[in-house]
Amino acid sequence: MASPQQTVPPPHRVKNNARKFWYRVSEGLAVNQLWSQFEKDARSSYRLYSAGLDKLQEEPSRLKRVWQMAKALFWAILEKLTPARRVLLLLALILLFFPGGGFTYINSDKHVEVQGVDLHFWGGLLMFVVLLLELADRVVMKRDLEIAKDIQAWLLPGAPLQIPGYQIAYATRPANTVAGDYYDVIVRPGRRSSEDPSEDRILFVVADVAGKSIPAAMLMATFQASLRTLSTSGVALAELVAGVNRYACSNSAGGNRFTTAFLAELDAATGDVVYINAGHNVPILRRKSGTVERLEVGGIPVGILADSPYQVGTTRLERGDWLVIFTDGVVEAVDGKDEEYGEAALLRLVDRESGSAPAELLRSLLTELDGYVGNTPQHDDITCLLLKRS
Repeated sequence: MASPQQTVPPPHRVKNNARKFWYRVSEGLAVNQLWSQFEKDARSSYRLYSAGLDKLQEEPSRLKRVWQMAKALFWAILEKLTPARRVLLLLALILLFFPGGGFTYINSDKHVEVQGVDLHFWGGLLMFVVLLLELADRVVMKRDLEIAKDIQAWLLPGAPLQIPGYQIAYATRPANTVAGDYYDVIVRPGRRSSEDPSEDRILFVVADVAGKSIPAAMLMATFQASLRTLSTSGVALAELVAGVNRYACSNSAGGNRFTTAFLAELDAATGDVVYINAGHNVPILRRKSGTVERLEVGGIPVGILADSPYQVGTTRLERGDWLVIFTDGVVEAVDGKDEEYGEAALLRLVDRESGSAPAELLRSLLTELDGYVGNTPQHDDITCLLLKRS
């Protein structure tokens, strides 16, 4: 009786299965892209764990300095875990570094027996358990952050508002899943007659909440809610900012959670602009002739002092003029040498692309920033709003 033949998968099927497996693991990224991502993650993680190690560089003894830095880094990693996981990790490390990976046992007859228990295996298993627990937390947190990211996207404007004679473009790129930066374009009713569209004003806002990630995103949401609520009234810009500031002060932990903001109100018919700069990066008003004006008038960031006065600045947008509003994440983006991109580079880009549309200039800016920073992790949210009178 013939024995049943074993079926062997054809080579092309094995190859296809391996290719599918690799694609699922790497999500289709090339090897150089994976290495770039790993390098960014490694630098970002080192920055997180090594915070506070700079002062140890002053230690004169090199050996002692290395020991102190290793000890500080060990505790920085350990303290990120829960107490139970710290114990598991310590036990895993002890088992992994236990000499010989086994132990001896002497029975009642004085006979020495070596037991076949591999402590290295159990140490690795405990380490794997700690990893699984941390991954479970990360998956839950990532899911919650993705939901928060979707909610935050709903709060931001969608397609740019169509204003005859003007072109608008805006974008934000968070340093983490959610951002503390905020931008908006709001149509405000005229102060004399809310039924006459010709009296409407367009409010442009770019804000940057102190901090990053979830805490900053939550404060950004409260800032947006108060601004949107107050902007429906017909009050002047100074009163609007004063109201937002009073509300922000009631939720700023004694001024520790402040927000820098730039708000500009445009009369589309005339090009007249009134604005307030509340401690924000000074926007750039580039004239068609190439001259540059800086919009500095305003006051301190909102959320610090409830009764802080704010001055109102005025200017006018003529045909061919650009208004460039940005957060510090743009000009403070750093490369591998820890050198900032800078406002000078931003001005050169605006000069070079002044004949293009805002959407094209914005794409050029983001592309240039990507090329400048390379594999350096993004340390702050990036937001830019461009307005051009055509």
